[in-house]
Amino acid sequence: MKQKADIGLIGLAVMGENLVLNMESKGYTVAVFNRSVEKVDKFMAGRGAGKNFIGTHSVIELCESLERPRKVMMLVKAGEPVDILIEQLIPHLDEGDIIIDGGNSHFPDTIRRTKYVERKGLLYIGTGVSGGEEGALKGPSMMPGGSPEAWPLVKDIFQSVAAKVEDGSPCCDWVGEDGAGHFVKMVHNGIEYGDMQIINEAYQIMKDLLGMSADEMYEVFADWNKGDLDSYLIEITRDILAYKDEDGQPLVDKILDTAGQKGTGKWTGVAALDLGVPLTLIGESVFARCLSAQKDLRVKASKEIEGPKVNFTGDKAQMISDLKDALLGAKIISYAQGYQLMQEAAKEYSWNLNYGGIALMWRGGCIIRSIFLADIKKAFDKNPGLENLLLDPYFKDKIEAAQAGWRRVCVTALTNGIPVPALTSALTYFDGFRTERLPANLLQAQRDYFGAHTYERIDKPRGKFFHTNWTGHGGDTASTTYVV
Repeated sequence: MKQKADIGLIGLAVMGENLVLNMESKGYTVAVFNRSVEKVDKFMAGRGAGKNFIGTHSVIELCESLERPRKVMMLVKAGEPVDILIEQLIPHLDEGDIIIDGGNSHFPDTIRRTKYVERKGLLYIGTGVSGGEEGALKGPSMMPGGSPEAWPLVKDIFQSVAAKVEDGSPCCDWVGEDGAGHFVKMVHNGIEYGDMQIINEAYQIMKDLLGMSADEMYEVFADWNKGDLDSYLIEITRDILAYKDEDGQPLVDKILDTAGQKGTGKWTGVAALDLGVPLTLIGESVFARCLSAQKDLRVKASKEIEGPKVNFTGDKAQMISDLKDALLGAKIISYAQGYQLMQEAAKEYSWNLNYGGIALMWRGGCIIRSIFLADIKKAFDKNPGLENLLLDPYFKDKIEAAQAGWRRVCVTALTNGIPVPALTSALTYFDGFRTERLPANLLQAQRDYFGAHTYERIDKPRGKFFHTNWTGHGGDTASTTYVV
């Protein structure tokens, strides 16, 4: 074993432990440390026994065990623990050494930390790592950003451990400066929220409207995983529906219907509000989880408030076919909105994002990996300046073909009182996006009426604003125009 390690990692929880095993399997010697040092000893005596690991019991010992320039990766809880660890590392590192945050940090924190660490003469990388336990071990999707000078020094390690697509291309490349990597990972997680929610809405329609058993739904998801919807989340939904508890009954039916979240979906929604991007599907997906958490209140309401009785009299096979179209249509919307958010962020933060490259990074290893992403890469490779995914000919044709079934699903669900917030918000966005004239003219008149906020006219040049004294009692003074 080498006397010095190629890279060090702090944080031997599920992701950290599996990622270092991945690194070691690719020929790298890895130094490991954990705040609870007994985890280090347990790992070295267990899964790390006889392999190229250097177990350390302090930050100082970890730093001393690394080849220069030192590369230290943190996989710890986002927030204050990252800042504390950075302060512990800095005194034991030299100019040009690299600190890497591989956790789910909020991108503004990564922007701040990159500037701070660079002022200390060090380099910083904030990298999204997606794929869960299996991805970390066998090949995750990695989205690094931060100090550009650091990328050549970690590129070989990152691309070696990352997932690979069919032609061997790694699902990892440089994303951009400061917080770009963690921003792209945040959007990935937001799209993940959306994908999961629309799948869950399809599941509820099949279960509560069509009266299908878990085994019947398993067959549907197995079939869907062979076409346009082929993806990791459809695949695991299939497997979950087939899984039986000890008594032979579907385990999924025994799980409490309250969803957890770690905040990345919320961050995506807040970023969209800050940048003025209509991220409607992902926003509704976050709120759906919030509503699920109000279990006791929902139980009470279910006993007191009457809605329509479920009464499906249509063609079951047709409804399942329509559900497939609804999922595909909503999925296209989710990615269209997510990519528009990244495009606006790139303008705001001066990032040079490679949108086709991001689709490639998501092709394998990550939670939202799907056959669908190859077409997104083609769309942006063909037209790097594509303003919205819905304007690409391939996706335009797909969503136009899906809309009839998608509409039937939404109408039937709403008529029968089955909540489909993500499917309907995605459809509403689609209709709004393709509508030349929206009712915002009335909205601007209302704003001008009560607040003298002014408006533009269709018969005058853009950028020229007008105010009307609607009541005859107001003056000619208008409010200044600004965007919050």
